[in-house]
Amino acid sequence: MGKSSRKVPGLNASSTADISFILLIFFLVTTSMDTDTGLPRRLPEWDPNALEEEVQIRERNIMTVYVNSNNEILCRKEIIDISQLKDLAKEFIANPEDKMNMPAKEEYEIPGFGTVYTTVKHVISLQTDVATQYAVYFKVQDELTKAYNELRAEWAQRQFHKRWEDCSADQKLYARGMYPSKISEAEPKEYGQNR
Repeated sequence: MGKSSRKVPGLNASSTADISFILLIFFLVTTSMDTDTGLPRRLPEWDPNALEEEVQIRERNIMTVYVNSNNEILCRKEIIDISQLKDLAKEFIANPEDKMNMPAKEEYEIPGFGTVYTTVKHVISLQTDVATQYAVYFKVQDELTKAYNELRAEWAQRQFHKRWEDCSADQKLYARGMYPSKISEAEPKEYGQNR
């Protein structure tokens, strides 16, 4: 008699998913999970005066320059001529007389040079109207760039007793650190004729 072929019974896997699910539920119920409770810190009491003071400090660090649809330049809430912009920007950036309505001066570390006392948190916010002419926009940009360049050259002259052209690359880098270019441009908006 020959070998009879026996069929190997198959493994019934239909309940495997059920068993896995039951085991998962069991472990979720019986296992404790640590929850992060955060750092034990006490927040300072609410002081509305401190918030108002912080807002005033931020406002003094921003000089807004608007160019409206008539291509008029508004700076410090009055219409100015393009020829005035550079000097107004220089005064704002450097704040030579340490005025309270200009950017606050503070100590600032220029890497490789040392500590200086300057207005590192100043920002010139340039805002234009959608109808502003490109030529006027570029003139405004040029005047603001001239303001930074002149301040850097004057500082290099005082600090290193050299003209800007004669300064080394490091000395120019230090001058840029003294007066970092901070011009913020907002997306053009339609301010209208009376702005």
